[in-house]
Amino acid sequence: MMAKEVASELLPFLRIYNDGSAERLSNSPFVPSSPEDPETGVSSKDITISENPNISARVYLPKLTQSCSQKLPILFYTHGGGFCFESAFSLVETKLMNALVSEAKVVAISIEYRLAPEHALPIAYEDCWAALQWVASHSNGDGGNKEPWLTTYGDFDRVFIGGDSAGANIAHHTVMRAGKESLPGGVKIVGAFLTHPYFWGSKPIGSEVIAGAEREKLLPQSVWKFLCPSVPGGPDNPMINFVSPEAPSLAKLGCSRLLVSVAELDVLRDRGVLYYNAVKESGWKGEVELVEVEGEDHAFHILKYETENAKKMIKGLASFLLK
Repeated sequence: MMAKEVASELLPFLRIYNDGSAERLSNSPFVPSSPEDPETGVSSKDITISENPNISARVYLPKLTQSCSQKLPILFYTHGGGFCFESAFSLVETKLMNALVSEAKVVAISIEYRLAPEHALPIAYEDCWAALQWVASHSNGDGGNKEPWLTTYGDFDRVFIGGDSAGANIAHHTVMRAGKESLPGGVKIVGAFLTHPYFWGSKPIGSEVIAGAEREKLLPQSVWKFLCPSVPGGPDNPMINFVSPEAPSLAKLGCSRLLVSVAELDVLRDRGVLYYNAVKESGWKGEVELVEVEGEDHAFHILKYETENAKKMIKGLASFLLK
């Protein structure tokens, strides 16, 4: 029997063994769902969307008053973690969703997609598209594998997509696909928010313009190279570079409103600004907005969720969903 040995590492995040298994070193702890979160009153539960492939989710419902009979917007959310760690069931993502659902009064579904490198990209995109189709299928109210919180409380005329970091990248690709493929029941995506999106490219821009060898060590570069060493185009593959020659036109984004958020100290900041400008210049007919938070770094609103800036960020995302 072959001894289990380390085959490769992406420190401080990931260790891959010679049997193909992965050890995740940076995940925040998993926490259970809750019938009523003590801080926000939000209810959550875990559900299975598909057993083959294995896709699950955590669904959230805000605290409702007895007189509340109106339907609520639906938020379809994809978590961050460099495509290779974190979870819809982790502490920090659950804190984020509880706060956002409480503030925005939405029904939210946070998708547990399969992670790289065991499940190479584009599997994460495929999982999230399948999950979105499943969510949209609730709009017709037919039987089958249905989630009562979506059918009872969800307003399928107000469906939003959101994500942070790699999850924002997935959200972008999901909205692009919604622009060219129809969803069950004719469901349309009203808006999308991309928070600190993980995009990259071989050509340095803005603050990325540093010595070549040093740029190779930057996290977005090293994560992509580790996870996708042989994809065509490398960091210019359309999965990670939205302005590569092979990437589809951003004019085809399948929503009518878009919010792009960046953080001043984030190495990905300039890519987020480039994305905002590229959408504006693409001929896309929707309304796009850019928000920058000064003095903060990548995913601060998730990793430092108790700070004032994090709370302001949540309020900003909520106001986008409530417009």
